[in-house]
Amino acid sequence: MPAPVALQLYTLREAANDDFEGVVRRVAEMGYAGVEPAGFPGSSPEEAGRLFRSLDLDVPSAHLGIPVGEHKQYSIEAAQAIGTARIVSGVGPSDLDTMDKIKSVCDRFNEASASAGEYGMTFGIHNHWWEFLKVDGGYVYETMLDNLVPEVFFEVDVYWVQTGGPDPAAVVRQLGARAPILHIKDGPCTREGDMTAVGEGIVDISAVVEAG
Repeated sequence: MPAPVALQLYTLREAANDDFEGVVRRVAEMGYAGVEPAGFPGSSPEEAGRLFRSLDLDVPSAHLGIPVGEHKQYSIEAAQAIGTARIVSGVGPSDLDTMDKIKSVCDRFNEASASAGEYGMTFGIHNHWWEFLKVDGGYVYETMLDNLVPEVFFEVDVYWVQTGGPDPAAVVRQLGARAPILHIKDGPCTREGDMTAVGEGIVDISAVVEAG
C-alpha cells in the first residue's frame, strides 16, 4: 500500500502568511492526506488543530522548537493541540562544524527526545545539507547516529542529502526504521539553486521512494 502523502506547509509559506486557513482548505481540496505545519501565521496551534480535524487532515509531524528549556512547554502543547506525536526540528551549519559541537547538539537532541517521550511523543531531526558534510573524516549524520539515543528519528530531506553529497536512497536504506518520514523535494541540488517541481530536478525520486 502506498504511503500517504502530506504537504509541508512551509512550501506555501508566502500564501499561508496571507491566508493560513484558505491555504489549508485548498490543500485538503487537492486530496492530500495530511499536512506538516511549520508555524501558524495568523492562527494558533489550537485553531489550526480544529481546522485540520474539520478537514480530516492527518498531521504526521510538525516543525516546532526543540522541546527543551524555554521551548519545551510551547512545543509539547502545540503538538498536542494539532494532534501529532512527532516533533521535528534542527540546527544550523555552525552548530555542527566541529566534533565537540556535534556531540553537544546530540546531547540536546537526546534531552528533547526524553522530553517528548514524557508525553508519548517522539523527537526527530529535519536535515539540511550540512549534516551530510564531513567533519574529522566522517559524515556528520553518522557521528550523530553514534551519539543519539535510538528513539531520535530522522525526517530525511532527500534534496538536501544529495546537495551535501551522499546518495539519498542509500541514506534512507541505511537509516531504515529511523527514517519514518521522507521529505520529498527536487531541483539542481546546489546550495544556491532554486528547487523545482518533483520530477524536474536531478534527485532520483523513484529510487528514494523504493528505498523507503
